[in-house]
Amino acid sequence: MTSLDEAKIRARYEAAGQGHVFRYFEELSSNEKDVLLQQLHDIQVEKLASLLEAARTDSLSNDHTQTITPFSKHVGRTTDPNVVQSAYSRGIEALSQGQVAALVLAGGQGTRLGFDGPKGCYDIGLPSGKTLFQLLSERLCKLKCLTSDASIPFYIMTSPINHQETVDYFQQHEYFGLSKDDVLFFQQGMLPCLTEDDGKIIMETPSTVAMAPDGNGGIYPSLQQSGMMDDMIQRGIHYLHVFSIDNALTKIADPTFVGYCIQQNADCGNKVVWKVGPHEKVGVIAEKDGTPCVVEYSEISTEMAERVDDQGRLVFGAGNICNHFYTIDFLRDKVMPNLGTLYHIARKKIPYWDESTRQTVTPETNNGIKLESFIFDIFPFAERMAILDTERDEEFSPVKNAPGSDTDSPDTARQHLSQQAQKWVIAAGGTLTGNRDSGICEISPLTSYGGEGLDELVKGKTIECPFNL
Repeated sequence: MTSLDEAKIRARYEAAGQGHVFRYFEELSSNEKDVLLQQLHDIQVEKLASLLEAARTDSLSNDHTQTITPFSKHVGRTTDPNVVQSAYSRGIEALSQGQVAALVLAGGQGTRLGFDGPKGCYDIGLPSGKTLFQLLSERLCKLKCLTSDASIPFYIMTSPINHQETVDYFQQHEYFGLSKDDVLFFQQGMLPCLTEDDGKIIMETPSTVAMAPDGNGGIYPSLQQSGMMDDMIQRGIHYLHVFSIDNALTKIADPTFVGYCIQQNADCGNKVVWKVGPHEKVGVIAEKDGTPCVVEYSEISTEMAERVDDQGRLVFGAGNICNHFYTIDFLRDKVMPNLGTLYHIARKKIPYWDESTRQTVTPETNNGIKLESFIFDIFPFAERMAILDTERDEEFSPVKNAPGSDTDSPDTARQHLSQQAQKWVIAAGGTLTGNRDSGICEISPLTSYGGEGLDELVKGKTIECPFNL
């Protein structure tokens, strides 16, 4: 039997008005009782009512009466060499002093890609066979070389469905050359699914609570509850770079982005790519009543979407790509004390235990709610937010859709990496020959982080495509 105290757990749930979760307890096997008690022990049932109330208040107040305006502060651009040179130097300085950490949101599976495993373990089809995790890890290895082998901790947020598989993957590959002590895993939070009318926990089976991930905004409570925030503070980390596993071109712990945000004295920062057209379906950085936020494309009118400035650029064009900067002070002092206000209500079809049929039923219509938050929900807490506009073909190639899809697929990611490799060779003084469109050109992240250090390999030489450097 489990060592957990059944009476204490029952008392917690009775006090929270959720005692019904024990309805079938006496019918369960010894093992099923252990499983349920462990699950109930881990749920912070005392907070559910307040989280639900805050989410309901948010839903009622979200009446679209807030005035949406373009982001009013200066936007830095990586097309400005003066901005890049200065910011890069400042970022390298912070990295060399051990003040920067990287964190990847990697709780998702590769289901949409036809892959049964963590998305980070997906091989996008490069000649080298490197996965998304390997590309990130090797870029970080190279960045460490550029910063006198400074410690750059790599935090990996998994989920209950892929945590152990992700940990095993890194262990099996010896952390891709990174120090084991600098690769840290923690799990995204889960919250119980609730009935909409009275906020009661939904049971999926007599021994299982229906649970759901709390959204990518769950990074914040998970950082706190897992002890990773304390770990960062103990390591002397000042700045954190956070990004999604989806993007095959992510510059992990990007010195330019980090340095730019530090120079702007920002407590929070967002790297963006400008929309390719007014009606591209992507959220944009804007302001609501003067406060920075992400505005979904459905929230702005056609006139707003098509509005341009005197240079012909879209005014509402700063496309959000889930690539963020935070100071640790901002997370600790502004975000963590306000976690209870971040959740939204999502109405979903939630499998539930049917008493009459004695089986789990998957409904055809929405029957309950999930509480979820978004990573950008904390932007309004920022007093000084920095925005850096980067070039899409250099830094953004998401891997979301199945192979063969026209956009955001492994195929397009490979093509973008190949085009990037060719550009780097030409910029380093090499000459390309052969058919540049056939085959995939590849430069290992261990060879170059962002195009630097290629002169000895290619300057004055003719490189035949496809190549692998």
